[in-house]
Amino acid sequence: MTDVVDSDELLRRMHRARACALEEGRSWRARSEELRPTDPEGSREAAVRTLAYEAVLRVLDEVLTPGRNAR
Repeated sequence: MTDVVDSDELLRRMHRARACALEEGRSWRARSEELRPTDPEGSREAAVRTLAYEAVLRVLDEVLTPGRNAR
């Protein structure tokens, strides 16, 4: 990656990445539910992908709004 970006552009990209992770997580969760009755293995795979996107979302949330989701 050779592009130099300013902090505002970096922030915009992180917000887009967060929105994408949120949407993908929802999509994989729905797919997991859809596959549960007919394809248990596919449902498990979709559930794992859901967890991965949720982890990415938690990291981006902490970067974008530090301490807001502290437990």
